[in-house]
Amino acid sequence: MNHQKAKLKKQLRRRNHVRRKIVGTSERPRLTVFRSSKHIYAQLIDDHAAVTLAAATSLGKLPYGGNIKAAAEVGKQLAEAAKGKGISRAAFDRGHYHYHGRVKALADAAREGGLQF
Repeated sequence: MNHQKAKLKKQLRRRNHVRRKIVGTSERPRLTVFRSSKHIYAQLIDDHAAVTLAAATSLGKLPYGGNIKAAAEVGKQLAEAAKGKGISRAAFDRGHYHYHGRVKALADAAREGGLQF
């Protein structure tokens, strides 16, 4: 097995481990995070209805979206979008990412913006 396949297999194992316990509902949607090298994305998802309720991204809004400052801004944007939809609680889904750096900054900013998880 080459290096990339082994890395993907580990990521999928970590992601499934985290998501096994988390289910998004309309009252408490799943806040999922995707992090690339240049941007960060976040969504609030209702898994029962298979619908995205709110989303925020660093794409096109900031000069560079791959740092902690951009992640905090995305967290604030997501919290504002959630307030607009009447959502105050969420289940945090970090995916296969460690709760550190940009992922933690996004979560902290969303909490400051009024989301509870």
